[in-house]
Amino acid sequence: MLPGGEPSQAAGAARAQAPTLMKAVRTHGRGGPAQLFYETAPVPKLAPGDALVRVYATGITPAELTWDASYRNPDGSARIPGTPGHEVSGIVAALTPEAAGIAIGDAVYGLTDFPRDGAAAEYVAVPAANLAPKPRSLDYSRAAAVPLSALTAWQALFDHGRLEAGRRVLIHGAAGGVGTFAVQLARWRGAQVIVTASPRNAEFLRKLGADQVIDYTAVRFEEWVRDADLVLDTVGGNTLDRSWGVLHRGGTLVSIVEPVSENKPGELGVRGIFFIVEPNRGELTEITRLIDAGTLKPVVAEIVPLARAREAFERGAGGHTRGKIVLKVRD
Repeated sequence: MLPGGEPSQAAGAARAQAPTLMKAVRTHGRGGPAQLFYETAPVPKLAPGDALVRVYATGITPAELTWDASYRNPDGSARIPGTPGHEVSGIVAALTPEAAGIAIGDAVYGLTDFPRDGAAAEYVAVPAANLAPKPRSLDYSRAAAVPLSALTAWQALFDHGRLEAGRRVLIHGAAGGVGTFAVQLARWRGAQVIVTASPRNAEFLRKLGADQVIDYTAVRFEEWVRDADLVLDTVGGNTLDRSWGVLHRGGTLVSIVEPVSENKPGELGVRGIFFIVEPNRGELTEITRLIDAGTLKPVVAEIVPLARAREAFERGAGGHTRGKIVLKVRD
């Protein structure tokens, strides 16, 4: 019997085939990658509405080791040891009766909830509503680079930034995981795309769809950009503070790294928004369609075996990675 209710015969058979133990990467405390260990762990139990996914790959976000949600359960209690990795691609191994929209054996990908164990493991329990069909044009490793980054870019540009055709958008950190999707999505929407980047990424970003690349190592972007409709900041700090002045009155600054000033928006007549990405099957399904149509493509910096997760997180924490680092769980 599956946790959460009585399974169908097929679901029961699929659950019976899953082992009770698995290999996983787990955090044993705060302290960054040094606290990550590759070890044996229990296969997760399912809550009502969950799917058990046999993980093939997971995308990592190095900053997640600094998030409180990485060490706490939804009720606020401590979750140590815990498993990182909140982007998953794999195959549905089992479902609870409340789960809808997917079936056992489906190839899926999605964004897991942050205050739960992630997908740097052989199995992960995910709300079925968070999963969408995996793009047929991508293998599992490349698909795992999509959910968090692409959904963040989509929600920043369209849900919060209200970006429309003909508008001007400035994207900071454009060569990163979120930035590479934001450039492509903004181009698809028909916006004028301006980005800040180092010289080594200039031609790469032009090929993704950037109209103008500003070398942040040589010039100050606020001296080159005026009257932008939208700024998407993936860097924070001084870059965020200097971005207010490039907006026209009525423009919007969206940050995904830190809360924005409470005073600046009112003083300048602009909007300031900080948000945390949320799972969304509908948006992820549209992203799948764009990928399979050739309009959108993930950028993968490196694919690393699950057992070398600590090394992957260390490399990602160094910054300036082009695209996403992915952990490969199985072939």
